[in-house]
Amino acid sequence: MAKSRLHELSEQGVSVWIDSLSREMLETGELARLMEEDAVVGVTSNPSIFQKAMATGDWYDEQLREVAKSEDDPTEIFLRLAIEDIKDACDLLRPVWDGGGGQDGYVSLEVDPTLAYDRERTFEQAMRLHEDVDRPNLFVKIPATEPGLGAIEDSIARGKSINVTLIFSLERYKAVVEAYLRGLERLVEDGGHPKPVASVASFFVSRVDTEADKRLEAAGNSALQGKLAIANAKLAYRHYLEAFSGPRWEALAAKGATKQRCLWASTSTKNPAYRDVLYVEELIGPETVNTMPAETIVAFQHHGEVKPDSLTSDVEEAEQLLVSLREAGIDYDDVTDTLEREGVQKFADSFEELLEGIRAKRSELAAA
Repeated sequence: MAKSRLHELSEQGVSVWIDSLSREMLETGELARLMEEDAVVGVTSNPSIFQKAMATGDWYDEQLREVAKSEDDPTEIFLRLAIEDIKDACDLLRPVWDGGGGQDGYVSLEVDPTLAYDRERTFEQAMRLHEDVDRPNLFVKIPATEPGLGAIEDSIARGKSINVTLIFSLERYKAVVEAYLRGLERLVEDGGHPKPVASVASFFVSRVDTEADKRLEAAGNSALQGKLAIANAKLAYRHYLEAFSGPRWEALAAKGATKQRCLWASTSTKNPAYRDVLYVEELIGPETVNTMPAETIVAFQHHGEVKPDSLTSDVEEAEQLLVSLREAGIDYDDVTDTLEREGVQKFADSFEELLEGIRAKRSELAAA
């Protein structure tokens, strides 16, 4: 049987993850099929993903009816429902985790997005989610806000695996790497073992082009459109290669620490003028993760091109692009600050919509 395009992508060092999870995917065998046929070795979820899953069909009704007998808080009801899915997905992916020495096979569950600017409560919930799920292949997702950086470091220092999400800027990415390294150093200093601890740094891709392109259009500059997202990722990957080498990293690696891989998120193209697999083809490099929506997985299997080491090509041009954008009047820092602020708000809005859906469904089931 010929290898699929996604299996060929995996051979280049790119771990294929899917950015959705639902009870339907688990119970119909769809996630298992994706693992077998589409080289999927990890799953990410967020409030928007669960909001869509729980609003569709009646997959959660039976458990919701049962949980609602003893629990009134819609946030707690959501966590009970979501954690069951996360546990089942972790168990399904556990052989991948076992077989790859903890490299892949992870499932991600996000902290309450309304806590994004609260270091202590984010840390507390991260600890609680790890305890409640109780699976070694769980990633708890923490947004890379400034307060989030402290929660990330604290969680790593406690030996917990973290998916750092909502990264947009290069400076913030460097701070994320620093938080990971400091967390590992604290863990080792306290006598802990870093080997079971894993992390990914989730760089959001397509949203960067969406925001920059809007500003470039207003400035009457179409020549630079559709370029910042890929340039941003290439420069981030360069920092990854630099940060996870040299004496500081080697000292941690000697204790068993693993690198915090770059994860490319939001990799479906929002502009129909762009190739629909653009953010997969141009972000290929060893020790990376690409978490794709289902439609991007289908598209890449159909017509994706595996371009070896595309991440490390034209890095000088990526640097020059930032200069050109500045000369065109585009404020990179304002673009990324706006995206972070909007990203947190979008997840918070989805979470509130999800809770409203649970309240409505609970009332509907009670009336029935």
